[in-house]
Amino acid sequence: MELSPLQKARYEYQPKLPGMLRNGIADICVKEGKATESVADQDKIKALFPNTYGKPEITFEKGQNTAAAKKQVVGVILSGGQAPGGHNVITGLYDALKATNKDNVLYGFKGGPDGLLKNDYVVFDDAFIDAYRNTGGFDIIGSGRTKLETKEQFDIVAKNAKENGLTAIVIIGGDDSNTNAATLAEYMAANNTGVQVIGCPKTIDGDLKNEDIEASFGFDTATKTYAEIVGNIERDANSAKKYWHFVKVMGRSASHVALETALKTQPNICLIGEEVAAKKMSLASIASYIADSVEARSKTEGNFGVAIIPEGIVEFVPEFSVLIKEINELLAGTKTEEFNALPNWDAKYDFIKKGLTAESFAVFDILPTGIQQQLFLERDPHGNVQVSLIESEKLFSELVKAELNKRKAAGTYTGKFSALHHFLGYEGRCAFPSNFDADYCYSLGYNAFMLISYGYTGYLSKVSNLSKPAEEWVAGGMPITKMMNMERRNGEDKPVIRKALVELDGKPFKYFEANRERWAKETAFTYPGAIQYYGPSEVCDLTTVTLSLEKG
Repeated sequence: MELSPLQKARYEYQPKLPGMLRNGIADICVKEGKATESVADQDKIKALFPNTYGKPEITFEKGQNTAAAKKQVVGVILSGGQAPGGHNVITGLYDALKATNKDNVLYGFKGGPDGLLKNDYVVFDDAFIDAYRNTGGFDIIGSGRTKLETKEQFDIVAKNAKENGLTAIVIIGGDDSNTNAATLAEYMAANNTGVQVIGCPKTIDGDLKNEDIEASFGFDTATKTYAEIVGNIERDANSAKKYWHFVKVMGRSASHVALETALKTQPNICLIGEEVAAKKMSLASIASYIADSVEARSKTEGNFGVAIIPEGIVEFVPEFSVLIKEINELLAGTKTEEFNALPNWDAKYDFIKKGLTAESFAVFDILPTGIQQQLFLERDPHGNVQVSLIESEKLFSELVKAELNKRKAAGTYTGKFSALHHFLGYEGRCAFPSNFDADYCYSLGYNAFMLISYGYTGYLSKVSNLSKPAEEWVAGGMPITKMMNMERRNGEDKPVIRKALVELDGKPFKYFEANRERWAKETAFTYPGAIQYYGPSEVCDLTTVTLSLEKG
């Protein structure tokens, strides 16, 4: 494999561990806290997870290691979309395994959960692991989105685990993947397999977050990558002074990425889906809000600007959210096949008209045909609309253009409006991890082994106090069931990890809210530039603005 100079240099970077984990594994003991309960639907979650529900949170401290000495054979998978730092979770897990007992073994199952089902794996050694330290991507073993949720699947995983002598499985993923981890842990415990299951919190969307999980890994790197690109676009807009750039960024279910990118770059407009929902903003009111900035700037700064649009924004617009829910129910189960078998769009249009309420069809009918068809593209694994396939950045620029034309006809607007569109998605998922993500992920992996060695199962690897230097980070674990509630998925009620939304009374949003009126009218752009890996700690090891404001 051809190596870049940066890749060679990053191999030599030694990630920083929490102070407690630096003591040496022989000097780490465990402290158990209070019993936990799920965030909602306690009776239902407890009934579904009788063997793993209600366990205590734990913290690792300095003291004599009392974990039972035994050979550990651990399997690891990467699950869901890529996020910077995944390789370091694996290298941290591997290093902790080998530091405890050189005969411990780490299996990497290929292609995500499918690897567990197909028993397709590699056995890691030093040379294999060393080639992936501090690098981006999930190419070390690949990933996948197969859900582990049926007894038949669990039976296969248990059989393969027994065949390979596995003592534990580590699932590195987001909310759905860690829901899989919780259900698999429950099955393994209920059937006395002796196989522990540990999860690690990954998602660049930032929505796997709560009072215990301060940040999901990959969010820091991805938002720094997006902010660099948005800063470049802002500089270009301010140079040419003739385009409005509509930039869609990742984040279907929450607007954390959009907010963090805006805090870093100070664009003229940033929509926050959670606010749109709270204020019950319509498509028309959003268009008018953006048009106000366009009009004001045309009179002072010029006919240019930058607007950041979260990927899932349309789901937060009440009228659109209701429409999407109706579509999800309309195509639940076998109805998707029936719909796809229809011969043309006219036939599908009639099917839709008959299946939606009059109110939702009225919303559907005002959309451009292209957007209408995007609502009926391939479903996600839960049978839901793939919101990321809806070109909302183009939808809103068209709505703004229509609003400005009305103002022009009324004589209140005399500027020019030319829009350019960008979608920042894959660009941020596999970047070289920032020092923060390299350190955090390595710590999560190392910590996952500590949970395994002390016999815990159904737990999430937890590293907190993240706004402080790594020396002051706190390592431990929490039961995954603590984060769970019941939600409607594909026409059924299912236990899932509750997604964390942007808190409108939180410090990050309040800071944004206090400054956005000025940003909307002035050219107050900031240019973060590329991720810094070497130099002063205050430059290279900074975490997100979001976390700094929350914990500062």
